[in-house]
Amino acid sequence: MVPINSTPGRFPHPRLLDALSAGNPSTRLQAALAVGTDADADLVDALVARCAIEPDFFVRDMLTWALTRLPPELTVPRLRRELRAERTQARSQTLHTLSKIGDRGAYPAITRSLLHDADDEVARSAWRAAVVLVPDGEEEALAAELAAQLGRGDRNVQLSLSRALVALGDVIEPALRAATASDDPTVNAHARATALLLRDPDTGFDAAVDEAIRVRALGPQRVEGTAC
Repeated sequence: MVPINSTPGRFPHPRLLDALSAGNPSTRLQAALAVGTDADADLVDALVARCAIEPDFFVRDMLTWALTRLPPELTVPRLRRELRAERTQARSQTLHTLSKIGDRGAYPAITRSLLHDADDEVARSAWRAAVVLVPDGEEEALAAELAAQLGRGDRNVQLSLSRALVALGDVIEPALRAATASDDPTVNAHARATALLLRDPDTGFDAAVDEAIRVRALGPQRVEGTAC
């Protein structure tokens, strides 16, 4: 255990780097909290590097919080470079952190390759970050990019994509209409389910998918004809 000084919950500054990589996750969590509380700009590189390899979810979240406490002019350029990292966790956690910082100037760094990343967790993080950071006037182009992936992955991936699209609002409607014309039943059902969620956000995703499949099977006219 790395020793703390007389202030409860705080590490002596020279030991923070050691504490961030300590074997005990509670120690790492306490160190990340200390860095964020002090807003120590000298540790930007250490925080970003630790995000790439930290195995504990709660510690990663605290590392992200610590980075949000620092000036964006220091953190955002460093995070943008990290988006080119080979390690998938580095890209995913960086995207998450950028979404929490909320600097729209980082949006161009969310490239098409990130939005279509082969790793589902990276892609999901890219979708969420893009929706938060997209500048005014670029929502429709982003909607088209996201809608191109309708039908991708398992239920959790599809739910993430639907939520990202719905967060963009009505600008997604043209992209959804195009996707509902797809001959791929998975794409078709996912697009229809997303359209249902756009109209009624309180609809559960599974219920929306079931309804989308029913509409595809029966046809819209027959479904309307069975309505009470």
